[in-house]
Amino acid sequence: MTALLRRHLDYAHANTAPQDVFALDVEGLKDPAITFFSYRDAAGVLLAIGALKHLDSSHAEIKSMHTAQESRRRGIGRAMVAHLLDAAARRGYTQVSLETGSQPAFAPARALYEQAGFRPCGAFADYRASPASAFMTISLR
Repeated sequence: MTALLRRHLDYAHANTAPQDVFALDVEGLKDPAITFFSYRDAAGVLLAIGALKHLDSSHAEIKSMHTAQESRRRGIGRAMVAHLLDAAARRGYTQVSLETGSQPAFAPARALYEQAGFRPCGAFADYRASPASAFMTISLR
């Protein structure tokens, strides 16, 4: 798990200025407001990770969503997003938002979220508007 999380963090730092990286490390994922999920194949190989962060009683945030490079374009990222949205709905959230990079390197992630029904929105929670960030949200109602 830590190797895939390290790749996620390395990717974020390689494509984003340090002040605009909001990806969580292992310590950040230990926050009680965070629920962490992983996706493994039948042999137990870790293929994707993702987390939900409780913002308030009706609003959650997707954090640390990452699919292993060698597992991309197989529907695993889509399955992880669907699982995160299902988990959010089961917990009673009516809105799920996320922050990702606005740079070209993050275009596949933005396309994945858009295909799942997310739409652009303004900064939320403790984020500030930034040209380096793309904010997206979906209503679960």
